[in-house]
Amino acid sequence: MRTRYLIALLLLIPLVDSFVLVAIVGWGLLTLLQTVALVVLTGLLGMILVRAEGRNTLARFQRKLASGSPPTDELLDGGLLIAAGAFLLTPGLVTDLIGFLLAIPITRYPIRAALKRWVVIPYIDKQTGGLGTGKVWTFGFPDPEQASNGGNGFDIGGTTQQTQQSQRDQSEDDIVDVDFERADEDERSDS
Repeated sequence: MRTRYLIALLLLIPLVDSFVLVAIVGWGLLTLLQTVALVVLTGLLGMILVRAEGRNTLARFQRKLASGSPPTDELLDGGLLIAAGAFLLTPGLVTDLIGFLLAIPITRYPIRAALKRWVVIPYIDKQTGGLGTGKVWTFGFPDPEQASNGGNGFDIGGTTQQTQQSQRDQSEDDIVDVDFERADEDERSDS
């Protein structure tokens, strides 16, 4: 189902772009030649901006690796800059606007934060069973059945009442009947 919406969105963007370009020329805001020049100019300026931001992101990436910390923000910035370059290469003013939003740091950082919150973290949690957000267990394994039923999957004992009842049931099963005789110390020393 998501694939349909994604394909529809990818087909809708060039359609909207075409309508915007025709509307600009049709309303007489710009001539045809000026509109084409504007599209080419925004594409060139955008590519220069993406190149500069890419170098800056690569330098930050290398600094983070040298210091030993994971460059997660830089990786996401790199992905967003690749997407920005693709949008800026596509002719049209709407795609150029999207490309500029992804390329300029002031707008890219909130987009990156939203991407982390609603895409990356849920995906990592799904793949690691909650380890991505710090839900770790100290012993045993998470209960996948409880996690699939809406629980957090990390409760290993159930409720306190269930735990106490299971302990009582186990204690009744542990009774062993044994016969024994007591031997005096004198008899042990003789043998």
